[in-house]
Amino acid sequence: MITLDINGRRAGVDAEPDTPLLWVLRDTLKLTGTKFGCGMALCGACTVQIDGEAVRSCITQVSTAVGKKIVTIEAVDRGRVGKTVQEAWRRLDVVQCGYCQSGQIMSAVALLEKNRRPSDADIDDAMSGNVCRCATYVRIRAAIHEAAKALA
Repeated sequence: MITLDINGRRAGVDAEPDTPLLWVLRDTLKLTGTKFGCGMALCGACTVQIDGEAVRSCITQVSTAVGKKIVTIEAVDRGRVGKTVQEAWRRLDVVQCGYCQSGQIMSAVALLEKNRRPSDADIDDAMSGNVCRCATYVRIRAAIHEAAKALA
């Protein structure tokens, strides 16, 4: 049995230590907001936060998350930054198909928790591992800037 701290709650899961965190989240714990995209950490759809860092849960072994704080899209709005980012996303109508957006938001929140005044280059760097097939990148960048202004 592996015990995890997910969204502020302890969860015991019966999983092999090398099981990808993504499968534990989605299949065992039914936290389906985190999406499967490529399975190789190339698209960012599976992004969650572990101890405040944006990580790709598809390649993160569940054993490496033991003793750390995991936050998924289901709870990102519990914090001021997460709530502000989600509000900016809605105001600017960022979402098109929506599949990648939980990963996009998780990466944006991780950025703004560390850097409340990101430049375009900072945003591009932080978001570079998140792919959007609908190409909403301009709206994503604008929403991050708007959230940063609201958090200032």
